[in-house]
Formats: sequence, structure tokens, C-alpha cells
Amino acid sequence: YQRRVHGIDPAMTPVSPSTVSAPHHAWAGGRVLSIQSHVVCGYVGNKSAVFPLQLLGFEVDFINSVQFSNHTGYGSWTGEVLNGDQLLHLVEGLHRNGLLVGYTHLLTGYIASTSFLQAVLCVFVRLKEINPDLIYVCDPVLGDEGKLYVSAELVPIFRTGLIGLADIITPNQFEAEQLCGRTIRSDADAVEACRFLHSCGVKTVVITSTNYASEESLRLIASTQLPQTDPVSDASAAGAPDIFSFFVDFPRIPREFVGCGDLTSALVCGLSKQIGQGNLRAVCERTVATLHSILNRTVALDRYELALVQSKSDIENPTVSWFAKAFPPDRS
Repeated sequence: YQRRVHGIDPAMTPVSPSTVSAPHHAWAGGRVLSIQSHVVCGYVGNKSAVFPLQLLGFEVDFINSVQFSNHTGYGSWTGEVLNGDQLLHLVEGLHRNGLLVGYTHLLTGYIASTSFLQAVLCVFVRLKEINPDLIYVCDPVLGDEGKLYVSAELVPIFRTGLIGLADIITPNQFEAEQLCGRTIRSDADAVEACRFLHSCGVKTVVITSTNYASEESLRLIASTQLPQTDPVSDASAAGAPDIFSFFVDFPRIPREFVGCGDLTSALVCGLSKQIGQGNLRAVCERTVATLHSILNRTVALDRYELALVQSKSDIENPTVSWFAKAFPPDRS
């Protein structure tokens, strides 16, 4: 698709990495490489993540782990799955043109194969060598509601490989249970699960939704080992004064949605940059507010797919209605 400009054939004038514009590399709002699924029609994976991240100030480069016509909730779909060698080939192309310089964040989501997962590990190492301050946000997409979406052989690789490299992980309840090898049926279970994940090396854990607290609401669980500028009062986990944990309850909408987890991980990634990892409380409160507004608008418009574009103002300036709370003292 290259075009001749003023008689010059771009194919005959290769671009040197030194000529790539510096502002692209040093964008103040952050630059993220997002590796997850893609659909032509609908909003899951990168289609659910890229637009919110851009609205939150990120330059977003994305690689599609799969490329499907539509998500698998429909009756049928077509498409292709990227393998590990293909991922590394794309990253090598970026490297040859000096385009791996400048990434502030890595975000990963749905991964369909062990070869691709191993390749993601290689990509992380490469980006971390270039930028030791790189923030890695990992959404360990394994399944939901008691059902795995991926091969069971990916679970131990996540548990022993990827999780320990991440700065932030955003599993749902089922995924947290898979990673920890234990069920979550209470606040005590949730706090213990977070402690286990911290012991694996991750500093911040956001369990994006749990369903044990109430039939009318969902509960987000957050836990971090990072110092907090605005911690929830008495938020330090009992017996672990270096861990701040809290929850945010929000109303359950009695309808099934697709792409919520991908959207949530993108919001956590973007808001952690915009607000700062030192104020996880505000990050989670705004994440919940944004997500809930988008879901309500999706229902109001009677849409099957998320009403992302129609919710632009909510992503940029959400109204926070549900606030973080400390766990009761007897939770352990």
C-alpha cells in the first residue's frame, strides 16, 4: 500500500531506525503493546481494550493472538490463530526498525497455545531489557463460571512462568482459583488467594469479579504490596502489614456480557498509569464506575456487543458511585 511521493519510491528508500521520530518513542501518556485476541465484528480482546486505552492517553500498538470473524459466543466463527514463531517474527520486525524502544507497558490477554505463551515470555524479556521500568499487566484468560476456555496445560505455565513476571494481574474468580489451586468462597479465601499470588512475585492483584458475597452484587477484590497514598482505612491484611487489600461491591446486572474482562484489564492498565499504582483504591473505583456505565448503556441500547464508542464520555470521566471498603477484622 506504499505510494510514490514526489517521484520517490518508498521501497527504494529504506528507513533507518535513527530517523524514526523521537516523540513516538517518548509519548508522555505511555505506550503499550497489547497482545490478545481480535474479532472483526464485536468487542472482545484488543477490540475491547484499544479504544479505552487510547481515550486514557496511551499510544497503543497491538498484536492479535487470534483473528476471528466474531467471538465464539455466536453460533459459528472463522479465522486464524497466531503461533509463537509468528509472534516473534512480528516483534523482530519492530526491533529491526527501532520500534521496540519506548514501550512503557505490556498488556496480555487471551493466549490460545503453549507456543504462543512461551513466545510472550520472550517478548517480555526483550522489552524489559530495553526498558527496565516496563509495567506488565497480565490478564490470565483461562475461563469463567467453572469452565476453562483454554487447554489445561496452559495453567501451570501461567502459574510458574508468567504470573511472577507481571506487575499487575487481573484474573476473575475462576481464574484466580485455577492459579492458586483453591476455591474462593469467602473474603478469607480471597485474601489468602491474593497472598499466594503475591508469593509468586506479583505486586498487585485485582480479582475483577467474585460472586460469593451476594446474589444482587459482584465484588472486586484488590491487593497490593506497593505503598499507597490513599489506602482504605485498616486495609492492611491481618498478619501481613506490607499488604493492602480491600473490596468494591457493585450491582450485578442480570444479563450476560462478552468482553468485560478484557475491558476491565485495559481500564486497570490505563488508570494505573493515569492515576498511579500508589492509589489502587481510586484505580479500582474508577474501573468499576466505567465498566458499570458501559454495561448499563449496552442494556439501554439493547445491544449484544458492548456499547464502547457510545460510552466515550464515561471512559474519560466516569461518575464513581461505589467505593472501596476494608475487609472486616474477622475475615481471616
